[in-house]
Amino acid sequence: MVSFAILFFFALTGITLNHPDWFFNESQSTQSHSGTLDLKLLNVAGSESNAVKDLEIVEHFRTRHQLRGALENIITDEFQCVVSFKGPGYSADAFIDRETGEYTLDESSLGFVPLINDLHKGRDSGPIWSLVIDLSAVLMVLVSLSGTALILFLKRYRVSGLIILCGGAIVAFLVYFYGVP
Repeated sequence: MVSFAILFFFALTGITLNHPDWFFNESQSTQSHSGTLDLKLLNVAGSESNAVKDLEIVEHFRTRHQLRGALENIITDEFQCVVSFKGPGYSADAFIDRETGEYTLDESSLGFVPLINDLHKGRDSGPIWSLVIDLSAVLMVLVSLSGTALILFLKRYRVSGLIILCGGAIVAFLVYFYGVP
């Protein structure tokens, strides 16, 4: 029963991943923002020409625009700086002109079904959720093995249970072999 909720989650999102057109057909929500950064953050004196104050820039966007998701990357060249945030079902990209400090920020939320699908895949969900995925996989393996072990102790169902187990494995292999391009 401990694994019921997570097993249910992964079963449900397995269906939503396999058939995204069946569910809600949600549209992507996109917002655009613009503003200006302090030039001192973009052109650090006494350092190489591409140096910027990464932490202060990231905190500017997080506090001013309430961005969520993890920092994906910061790419800087002599003319522009691009800051990207990613999370399950979410992304935000800021494009900053290093000469003027002006920026545009594009923020996208994909909706509930893409959010849970990204959680199912572990995409942009961080190390704690990755641990949840690993633990739920271990629980599913234990449930499967304990069920198999239990059938071995039930004399009346042992042979038929093992035949069904082997039949299921053969069917899965045949579907893979003949059905997957």
